[in-house]
Amino acid sequence: MIPTPVETDHPARPRGAVIRDALGVGVTVGLSGFAFGVTSTGSGMTIAQTCALSLLVFTGASQFALVGALGAGGAPLAAAAGALLLGVRNTFYGLRLSQLLGLPGAARPFAAHWVIDETSAVALAQPDRRSARLGFTVTGASLYAGWNLTTLLGALGASALGDPAAWGLDAAGPAVFLALLAPMIRPGDVRRRQEPAVAALAVLAALACVPFLPQGVPVLVAVLAAPAVLALSRLRHLTTGGRAARRRDEGEI
Repeated sequence: MIPTPVETDHPARPRGAVIRDALGVGVTVGLSGFAFGVTSTGSGMTIAQTCALSLLVFTGASQFALVGALGAGGAPLAAAAGALLLGVRNTFYGLRLSQLLGLPGAARPFAAHWVIDETSAVALAQPDRRSARLGFTVTGASLYAGWNLTTLLGALGASALGDPAAWGLDAAGPAVFLALLAPMIRPGDVRRRQEPAVAALAVLAALACVPFLPQGVPVLVAVLAAPAVLALSRLRHLTTGGRAARRRDEGEI
């Protein structure tokens, strides 16, 4: 079993180093809220609705998926379902962080709102519980504040400029979303090789469904790429293992 940061004997990191790293992540990613503000208002959402999404939802991928589907004319239910599916991963982050951070029961509902990719990554990178709590808190606070502030600025700016498409700002949201995803897709070991396969299959599935399904539904179909790739990988592993076993039985190896 891979030891958790709580179980290791590594010395605690200096507070300054943890805060520096956490602020670096929080401030940098928080600036992406500007792109969401532009995208959201360009999709027909009001400034108040745009800011409410950042305040209450606070998970960038789900927010972009929701306003993107609505802006393309998708049904609200399908758009919300797609956003919800993208946010399900935060539930699994929460299960892991609950053990790692060991927060009091009264603080957990508030901390749950900050359980996203960036806060989870910073917390899990720390060698001990104290550093993990500090990294999680600083990342969450700085990112939440920055994301909501820049969301407001982006929404106000888009309203002042008029049609975002006329300035090319309608591409800002997808570009930021792809930039956030790109570092996660790196070929290497077997698990890493599965990630590009999932991404490619998801794109092909979504594109194939666009002409036939209502807006917002293709993204739901694309979600099936992950279990499909995992199933094929498992089948290949079993097949390869079975062949190797037969060769051993036959004395070939």
